[in-house]
Amino acid sequence: MTLLEAFSGLPDGRKGPAQRYSLAQILIMAVCAILCGADNWVEVADWCKDRKEWLSERFRWPLEGGTPSHDTFGDLFRVLDAHIFETRFRDWIRELAGVIDGVVAIDGKTLRGSGKKGSNELLHMVTAYAVQSGLCLAQEGTCGKGHELAGMKALLDVLVLKGCIVTMDALGCQTELAEKIVARGGDYVLQVKDNQKNLAEALREFFDTGAAAGFGRLTVEHFEETEKDHGRIETRRYTWINDVTWMDRPMRAAWKKLGGVGMIESIRQIGDKVSVDQRYAIGSCGVQTVEMFAKASRSHWGIENGLHWTLDVVFREDQCRARLGNSARNLSVLRKFVLTTLRKEEGCKMGLNRRRLHADRNESYRESLIALAFSDRTSINCMNSA
Repeated sequence: MTLLEAFSGLPDGRKGPAQRYSLAQILIMAVCAILCGADNWVEVADWCKDRKEWLSERFRWPLEGGTPSHDTFGDLFRVLDAHIFETRFRDWIRELAGVIDGVVAIDGKTLRGSGKKGSNELLHMVTAYAVQSGLCLAQEGTCGKGHELAGMKALLDVLVLKGCIVTMDALGCQTELAEKIVARGGDYVLQVKDNQKNLAEALREFFDTGAAAGFGRLTVEHFEETEKDHGRIETRRYTWINDVTWMDRPMRAAWKKLGGVGMIESIRQIGDKVSVDQRYAIGSCGVQTVEMFAKASRSHWGIENGLHWTLDVVFREDQCRARLGNSARNLSVLRKFVLTTLRKEEGCKMGLNRRRLHADRNESYRESLIALAFSDRTSINCMNSA
């Protein structure tokens, strides 16, 4: 599926003069502008105005009346059905990525600039992120961080997770979510904190007692790694036990295919100051070794570094003031279209931000990214009359 095939047939709620530009034209212009460094509708409109001649020649559009204003872009994406747009993105990614394996991290991010004037409610995007490939598999928008759990449930209803280990923070440690993950063919590693009070207390007591008196006949696996960076030394000690027969039967039965419990002890030293932190987790039957547990736990933070940090630093997401209707949610999808395109490029040693700036200045490089984004040049030209 090309990007244009993903765009085709989107419902267009505009009427009258608002239809001066086709839906396909505006979508293509927005993707091109964001590829070349635009981060909001004003910058998108300015870029299109500056590149009017190139757009006209490249896509065979007359554009005698000029390019769309920022209000035109904003108004279209404000009324464009966000749920359908996110579904098209998910379908495009599925065909692009093929079979996904490894760790899929699910986590939420608040868009700081999305709040309406006089309101404290901000848009919160919950994303499923394939850590190894760096691809956003799907996203779900929710109104406020307090609704993040609903977004996680919605994502798990549509993802294909066979061969994957799904990781979530303590908010996602819910029996219903564990059941959904297993039903979709996946395994899970879930952090446990006091939102699951009984489970958290049972794990603390189990590991404290085991550390003091031994774990009896249970097979205990250990793994340790150390990182040194800018005067900080951090050692992480992983403990994993596949036998959960020690746990009360009702508690054990509540978690679908529960197969193991783990502890991560983090020891951080900066100069003479040493801090120790212990975290607990549960995992399903497919997590069979301490190395698998360690990799899954460590990989979960890839969504913070590989996605959330990139959206804030490269795309300035938190500074964007798109607020009305579905505008912020749809712009979030466009950023992920562009981010996926940039990561499809192989062999490029430039950082993501530098690539966007280079695409703005260098027409041949811009063309190469457009070929990656849309896959088929002729299909773009076929959309001119749309």
